Amino acid sequence: MKTHSWPDDHWHWPIKLSHFHGVRRGGLIFTGGQADLNSQGRVVNPNDLVKQTHNVLRHVDAILIDLDASLHDLVKLVIYFVGDHSDETLILNIIASQLSGDTRPVVSTICVPELCYPGMRIELEAIAVDPMLRSSTNPQFIRSDVLAALPDQFSHAVRCNDLVFTGDVSAIQSDGTLPAGGDLIEQTRIMMGNLEHTLGLAGVTLNSVLKINVFYQGDGTASNWTEPAAIRASYFSEPGPAATGIAVSSFATAELMTKIAVTAACLSVDIADKANEIHYSWPDGHWNWTSKLPYKHGNRFGRFIHLGGQVALDINAEVLHPDNIIAQTKIALANIKTILIDLGATMDDVVKVTTFYQGNASADALHKNLILRSDAFNAPGPATSGIPVPHLVYKKMLIEIEVIAVTTQS
Repeated sequence: MKTHSWPDDHWHWPIKLSHFHGVRRGGLIFTGGQADLNSQGRVVNPNDLVKQTHNVLRHVDAILIDLDASLHDLVKLVIYFVGDHSDETLILNIIASQLSGDTRPVVSTICVPELCYPGMRIELEAIAVDPMLRSSTNPQFIRSDVLAALPDQFSHAVRCNDLVFTGDVSAIQSDGTLPAGGDLIEQTRIMMGNLEHTLGLAGVTLNSVLKINVFYQGDGTASNWTEPAAIRASYFSEPGPAATGIAVSSFATAELMTKIAVTAACLSVDIADKANEIHYSWPDGHWNWTSKLPYKHGNRFGRFIHLGGQVALDINAEVLHPDNIIAQTKIALANIKTILIDLGATMDDVVKVTTFYQGNASADALHKNLILRSDAFNAPGPATSGIPVPHLVYKKMLIEIEVIAVTTQS
């Protein structure tokens, strides 16, 4: 059963969409990116980070309550914000103050130059466990004394419902120092070692990873992306996880160059037999990268399907319809549909959509492709987040869309 949420008096987009604010299915609850907007889609407290942070967390709570859960059931938070290191600390401290003592979700923070609308400083999305499945051992919150320190109310990894979620993993050490400051290549190596450590604490390995989300400081050129991508890929064997990689202008921490977060499977078989539990997808004729990587476009573990960021490329990694966001959106959506079919699912099984698009704080930059993306789903549709970025991995590529789907049967 799939249950959707749109709480009474909740904020709205300025345009009519199929998307809902929350979806409950498969033992988890997914929220879309929550913003401090009103019922007319206007920013309520322009540029006020404190008020916006309190309000977006209140919106997340309202969605969870509407789906018979609460902030007590959180397992993962993703925070997109406009600001610096002090703003990042402020946000984490505000959220931590609102969480109960035995709730310690993982958290990822991504600093961006702008969000969807002028004056918008934060967008917050969440994953929570269905309280019917909560127990004294589920979820399991895991902290490390090796990784970057976190406020007490956050974890480095969470094991929940046969899945493992990590928060941000980077080269930052537990004492706050950053080795190889400004060096993307060396930080990538350290980061991947820290990721292996984090997953080990949760009882899984890199071979069980279903989805990676990596952010790196880059300028939107393949030459900037190729070497760190090869380093990350060397830690995975084929068939590898689904992947989304996004270039950012900078991070909140000075000289930090990259960070990663993953979702992994708690396998009941030997790693050598993981194909018995994880099914992978690379449809015939699907687009490819400029260099050989072990990643697949999607995978299925039980009822859960994770797709890597889908884009408008061809099999030679040439950008299709350069600088045309509408045409590229249509191709990305068609790619998503093809992969889902290959994994035994449909667009109706999608519970969460995340879109990164080249743009700025402008309704015009967002709404045309947002309507197109919304129209790909029957109402009530999945939860959604949309994040403007200065550039994507390849020049003239304007949009990248990833989805999570949950099927009715394993």
